[in-house]
Amino acid sequence: MQVRVIDHPLIQHKLSIIRDVNTGTKEFRELLEEIAMLMAYEITRNLPLEEIEIQTPVTTCRAKVLSGKKLAVVPILRAGLGMVNGVTRIIPAARVGHVGVYRDPETLNPVEYYCKFPTDIAERDIIVIDPMLATGGSVVAAIDMIKRSGAKNIKLMCLVAAPEGVRVVNDRHPDVEIYTAAVDERLNDHGYIVPGLGDAGDRIFGTK
Repeated sequence: MQVRVIDHPLIQHKLSIIRDVNTGTKEFRELLEEIAMLMAYEITRNLPLEEIEIQTPVTTCRAKVLSGKKLAVVPILRAGLGMVNGVTRIIPAARVGHVGVYRDPETLNPVEYYCKFPTDIAERDIIVIDPMLATGGSVVAAIDMIKRSGAKNIKLMCLVAAPEGVRVVNDRHPDVEIYTAAVDERLNDHGYIVPGLGDAGDRIFGTK
């Protein structure tokens, strides 16, 4: 499976707290943002650099800066919103699009309801964000929408993934790299990740 598990100790420590049923909404939200920032550090590790000349307080020198790579962050509504601030804190120039996809509770199939991208989305490298990669249906639908807009270089960032979801994304979009903090055991009969962390959206927004 094409998936990269980011096993940094800080990420794994914070993920353990997030999984705990006793972690409240405020702490869950703060930890999710912190993990997103740490994961963004890893997912941007290979961004290209170029050298420029700068003036320090002592002398001139050659220094490295990002080579003008255009990035966009696309959270899948609604749970993906919980990770956006963490990513944009470390990549403040990134544009933000939004994709609205929900999973039908009966069929577990994705239903698209919203799509808004930067006008130059086709020229940007994309980071799709969703805390949970469960069945993979919503993520595949979101990536389909993004590719229809012309974007080609797409990465997926999720907090927790199920093997079933990873396989679906790999099958439908083998060019999309998946970055996650954990690949869990499986999905249960209701399409929830086991052991997982429950419904990420409900825990972020305190709606359950």
